[in-house]
Amino acid sequence: MTLARARTEPPDPGSRDPAAGPPARSAAAALAPRAAWSAAALLVVLLALVSVRLPWVGDLGMHAATLERLRHDLLHPGNPLVAEDTPSPYYSPWTVLLAAGADLGGLSTFGALRVAAAVGLGTLLSGVWRFVRVLTDRIAAVPVAVLCLILLWGTDVFAWSGFTGFGSLALTVSYPSTLALGLAFHLWAWLWRALAGRASWPVFLWLGLLVGTIALVHQFTGVVAGIGALALVLGARPRPERAVGARLLGGGLLGAALVVAWPYYDVLTLLGTTGLDAIHRSLYGDLVARFGLAALGVLALAARWGRDRRDPLVLFFALGLLVVVLGGVSGHHAWGRALPAVLIPAQLAAAVEVFGSGRRSWRRGYAVALVVALGVGAWAQSGTLGYVVPPERLPAAVAAKAREPWHGYRWITPWVRYGDVVMARTYPARQIPAHGPYTVAPGYPDVLLPDAAQRGAAVERYYAPGTGPGERARILADYRVRWVLGGPRRAADGLREVAVGPGGERLYRVGP
Repeated sequence: MTLARARTEPPDPGSRDPAAGPPARSAAAALAPRAAWSAAALLVVLLALVSVRLPWVGDLGMHAATLERLRHDLLHPGNPLVAEDTPSPYYSPWTVLLAAGADLGGLSTFGALRVAAAVGLGTLLSGVWRFVRVLTDRIAAVPVAVLCLILLWGTDVFAWSGFTGFGSLALTVSYPSTLALGLAFHLWAWLWRALAGRASWPVFLWLGLLVGTIALVHQFTGVVAGIGALALVLGARPRPERAVGARLLGGGLLGAALVVAWPYYDVLTLLGTTGLDAIHRSLYGDLVARFGLAALGVLALAARWGRDRRDPLVLFFALGLLVVVLGGVSGHHAWGRALPAVLIPAQLAAAVEVFGSGRRSWRRGYAVALVVALGVGAWAQSGTLGYVVPPERLPAAVAAKAREPWHGYRWITPWVRYGDVVMARTYPARQIPAHGPYTVAPGYPDVLLPDAAQRGAAVERYYAPGTGPGERARILADYRVRWVLGGPRRAADGLREVAVGPGGERLYRVGP
């Protein structure tokens, strides 16, 4: 049962409004679905190629380090980045399963991440397919929805986990956030069918466990999944009966129990941290440049709201917008991670509106505007092709926008062993733990590490030109540092050069 059927039982697709014009289809209209399928397939192929290459930009080092620690000790992995026994929200059911499977299958850490990319991308695409098929009977809306989710963003490239833009997915396809988002789409499709069919207790308990799993795999996507689920419940027609409400509550409680019982980190402690707001303040900047093209989806939502005041996509958008606005007004900028709850319903509404029940002239005009917007979005994100195509093989205009991956720090592994502590600045500290060593300060913000600020200050003091050899030696001793990457070297420091990496960066051994 689709949302449209559940709400109003629209006319048979074969019937038409007399004002809609003659039924004959033009050649362009006949080719449009093929073009949409081809364009969506091209994007999927490019993302699959990215999954194979795994460009090293962003948080890839963090997720590789997480797998390294779990593979070393599945039950007590400790902090992923520094040599401390602290919890981490990166130890989710998915990463635990992935690490265990990698060991059983003999995969390397980066091989496991490629498997994660394939599973995440497959889950996301199949979830989008299922949810779009709930929204409309028109199968041609599926590739249009894929195009909208990937390209209908803005004129600036925006990359963040949990967001579906091409620039984001090219970096995050192997991250847990992609799997969590795919599971969220499946959740929404299952939930709507469960509500429409007044499903039994086991179904709603399963959905509760799914919500809890999504929240553990990627906490921010769990919030988005919950907002979408609430919108579907509020927009259900007919309204859920008391018995269905009890099953919803039971499923929700079961999901919450799973989250609270997860042994690798305390979700309540994570919710109580304040450091997340500073990290996410940038989400509230350059909104038009980053997300302006999605305004076309807001027009589609307005049209849907005119037809149904309880349209689930409209409610989804409104609830997501409320959370984001409240976050900006209150200074809780971490709430900006609910932005996908604003963008996803707008992007899906844009895709479905092309096949909606409005007048043909409106649908044609809207389709033309959507094609133009998708073209602008594709050009804006074209530099992402640099992750899969060498820049010298791209057109000059695209090559000028291309972003190249980081070079990585595998070159230090012949000397630096698993568990060794390396003194390094932030940029290398984001990559070194992926190969097994630790760094003095985490290369990524860690709100559950009590002395994260002190560690960062120690690294700054060590590399400061005015710091004396005695204080540098104390810093190395305090954090049991065995290796130093780059920075000044004096005879009094007791460092011995052992290797030179790309760009002339030097690795030093502490002591003789």
